[in-house]
Amino acid sequence: MARALVNSNITGLKLMNKGKVREIYEFGEDKLLIVTSDRISAFDVIMDQPVPEKGKILSEISNFWFKKFESIIKNHVISIKPEVDFPELAEWKDQLEGRSIVVHRCNPLPIEAIVRGYLAGSGLKEYKKSGTVCGIVLEEGLKNSSKLKEPVFTPSTKAEQGFHDENISFEKMKKIVDPELAEKVKGISLELYKAGRDYAATKGIIIADTKFEFGLLGDELILIDEVLTPDSSRFWPADDYREGESQKSFDKQYLRDYLQRLVDEGKWDKNPPAPVLPDEVLETTSHKYRSAMEKIIN
Repeated sequence: MARALVNSNITGLKLMNKGKVREIYEFGEDKLLIVTSDRISAFDVIMDQPVPEKGKILSEISNFWFKKFESIIKNHVISIKPEVDFPELAEWKDQLEGRSIVVHRCNPLPIEAIVRGYLAGSGLKEYKKSGTVCGIVLEEGLKNSSKLKEPVFTPSTKAEQGFHDENISFEKMKKIVDPELAEKVKGISLELYKAGRDYAATKGIIIADTKFEFGLLGDELILIDEVLTPDSSRFWPADDYREGESQKSFDKQYLRDYLQRLVDEGKWDKNPPAPVLPDEVLETTSHKYRSAMEKIIN
């Protein structure tokens, strides 16, 4: 496999934040440089082994959607080729090319905007117990992977690294974020999901659910972070879709399923340190990410 970027090291800039996948550097007073590594996380734990080229794939997919959604909402992107557009960054081309962006520095909202169009994951577990997803009552008779009549907005908190995000009600979100802004985030999130879902359907992909992140640039709400990638969404191949079953996927569900088997066998407890991943799992995960990119963009 190709050489992976586990950690960037842009020595001329101050590292402001290191997330599960991205490093964020201060770049002047009003800009940030974001570098997407090849790290991969599951169950909020960063794996010790990277997935080569994953960062470039995520960046290309996000850049595609940022551009496509510009008519719906502005985004934080200034440059998708920092090593070209900013000569002072050229010396780090080997770390930046294809996997970095320069963005406006803004104030991120302290919530994740999750939209679910199909019943899966934690939503399915809750529905089986109570007929609800994040407290929202759904129709009776739904199964694993059932399509919902209408997508639902189910926000969550943003947890610090190493901790788990917490699903919250929309009413609780309105106590964390200004109520009027919360309504705007909800409306735009549903609009973005539907637009992305409908486009992906023409490419043979079902987007089952996703998360968006937003920030304020001055008083203006903008779209930030990543958009409709295999890291932030569940992508299912439409031609293999079967209601009532767990679906094949283009996202990291394959990795999650492998790890869940280890949990079920008592070999891991979903806490660091991460288990060693076989080459086959890394290669298959990489292939799934690339397949998603090629279907969406081409």
